Amino acid sequence: MSGVVRDQDVDIDLGQLARAVWARRLRILTITLVAAGAAFAGAKVISPQYRSETRILIEPRAPAFANTQQANEAGAGPLMDELNIASQVQLLQSADLLKKVINDLKLYNLPEFDDAASGSAMSSILVKLHLKKNPMENPPEERVIDAFVERLQVYQVPGSRVIGINFTSKDPKLAAAIPNAMANVYLSTQSGAKLASNSEATRWLEPEIENLRQKVSEAEKKVAEYRTSYGLLQTNGTTTFPAQQLNDISAELTRVRGDRANAEARAQAVRNALSSGEASDTLPDIMSSQAIQRLKATESGLQSQISDLQTSLLNSHPRLKSLRAQLSDIRGQIRQETQKILASIENEAKVADLRASELERQKDAVQANSARAGEDEVGLNALEREANAQRQLLETYLVRYREAASRADSNSSPADARIVSRAIEPVDPYFPKVVPIVVVAAVATLILSAIVTMLAELFSGRALRAVDASRDTVKAETVAEDKNVPQAASVVAAVRRPAQPSMLAVVTEDDGKDVIEETAAAEETPEDDNEFSIASVADYLTGSRAPLAIAISPTGDNGSAATVALTRMLADTGRRVILIDMTGSGYPTELMAENQVAAGITDLLCGEAAFGDTIHSDRLSDAHLIPQGQSEVRRAMRGVDRLSLLLDALAAAYDLVVVECGAADVAGVSRLTRSRDVEIVLSLPEMEETIFVTLMTEFQAAGYERVVLMSGGEGAEQTLGQAA
Repeated sequence: MSGVVRDQDVDIDLGQLARAVWARRLRILTITLVAAGAAFAGAKVISPQYRSETRILIEPRAPAFANTQQANEAGAGPLMDELNIASQVQLLQSADLLKKVINDLKLYNLPEFDDAASGSAMSSILVKLHLKKNPMENPPEERVIDAFVERLQVYQVPGSRVIGINFTSKDPKLAAAIPNAMANVYLSTQSGAKLASNSEATRWLEPEIENLRQKVSEAEKKVAEYRTSYGLLQTNGTTTFPAQQLNDISAELTRVRGDRANAEARAQAVRNALSSGEASDTLPDIMSSQAIQRLKATESGLQSQISDLQTSLLNSHPRLKSLRAQLSDIRGQIRQETQKILASIENEAKVADLRASELERQKDAVQANSARAGEDEVGLNALEREANAQRQLLETYLVRYREAASRADSNSSPADARIVSRAIEPVDPYFPKVVPIVVVAAVATLILSAIVTMLAELFSGRALRAVDASRDTVKAETVAEDKNVPQAASVVAAVRRPAQPSMLAVVTEDDGKDVIEETAAAEETPEDDNEFSIASVADYLTGSRAPLAIAISPTGDNGSAATVALTRMLADTGRRVILIDMTGSGYPTELMAENQVAAGITDLLCGEAAFGDTIHSDRLSDAHLIPQGQSEVRRAMRGVDRLSLLLDALAAAYDLVVVECGAADVAGVSRLTRSRDVEIVLSLPEMEETIFVTLMTEFQAAGYERVVLMSGGEGAEQTLGQAA
């Protein structure tokens, strides 16, 4: 093997450690059973401890008889956040609450809560040696509280507003009674705090309300006196007398002006009718006159008589003249009556004008008084605002006082919490759990006994074995390869070397010795192009699409050189191919690697190189190579089973994975391939019938049906025919 060989003097024999543990199995089992029995006895001797739990939900609460507004105010209060819940947890562990529970349940009379009073021999010795403080120096009440706190656990249930109260005691009844008592005391304390707050509010509100009543009375008295002094009397509760008077005068003035305009319009209509001589009986004022209506009726009657008499009498007849004279007189009376109506309307207009003038004068006077009243109302408004403010504050205090007074009863102020789960008397003890203690003790004893046994074997040297650190490494002579010469020529020019043992031949026997199986070299036969040539095998592998090909070279490095040529030929066809050097001589690494000391398969199996660091490019083709590596072969082949994972990873990344095993046997190849879809390539450039027939028989007997011969010359064909 090429590269640096790492020496190790000794190694740990894991098989010897396992055999030592198995040889002492009876002793280990006996110790385990004794430890389990001791744990069982100890668990039975220990006084059982019982634990019970009470849970409290923290939430704002209002009394059942509260009205909707009070309920809304209670529900609209701030929700309990994490800090509030943590504060309630601390309140449940406060000394005052614990003292009340201790006194209510008379726990100070129980020996369980004052172990220091009885004491123990060990405790007395520690106290005398000043290694422990004398518990009797503390007051009895403090000792009871300390013992109570040790058994108490108060916590917030994660993700909720629920507080859990756990208590552990030797008495199951006491374990259930104490959490329930703590919850009851907590609720009564919270309710009492509300009652105290309400009582304090009523005591404070009573003198404040009385003081506000006096202030409201004084403010309202000042408002009344101010109104009287300045004549700012209210008429309808919101408007003062001057303002109301001004409004009335303005309304009356508007009405009088309207009447005057109406009278003037009516008088003008009558004048127009009289001056133009038009009929005035269409005017409303004239038609509404009773005298006009009587005169019009008389006029109508005279005209009727005249019309009747004209048919039988002449116009100069005295009767007609008399009737015409009467008609003229009636019309004159109508004109006189119309003049009277006109005079009456004109008088109405004059009266309305005088009334408007008087109202305007009164309006001016009232406006002056109203302006003065407005200045006086500034002070009145200030006094009213003060009185209103005092009155509203008084009303608010009265409402709060009535609410506080209505909650004076204990049932009217529930605590902002309620019990959602009460503690019940436990049946099974919380501690000790006999079965888990026994199982843990047995398993721990078993593991410790096995560890002690293996340490004894290591310290005695029986589990250490010597490692053969020397191995002769045969270096291949430099092969002169011309890059311009075809690959087949380089294979033919390869120097014949004796066959080296394959890496797969290194196995570990039960007695710790390494056995190396060597394969005898065969006689040389001339190579010629035939169906077993490198090109034919390359075509076969391309068509088979097998992901893995195992190349075996029983005649030595000349077979490995042919495998290198096969790999390069496959790469030249465009296939992604990689070769893994598992030979003993490392000859493929010499032919393909640019760096002869590059990390390879042995370094990967020993854990001294990463997977990606072991893949290198061929210096003459597009193929890839995993060299032999520099780590010690025997140590690397202890991890040969990990090659399965390596081949899976490479098969997923490449079209074909070629493993050159050198002079390997069927057993080594079986360990490498397992049940894979694999092609076996027998690389025999110099054909020998004995080697070929023997290998074919062994591989077929092992279940490998696809075994491909890669050779040259007619001798290969004749040998294959004889073998068939």
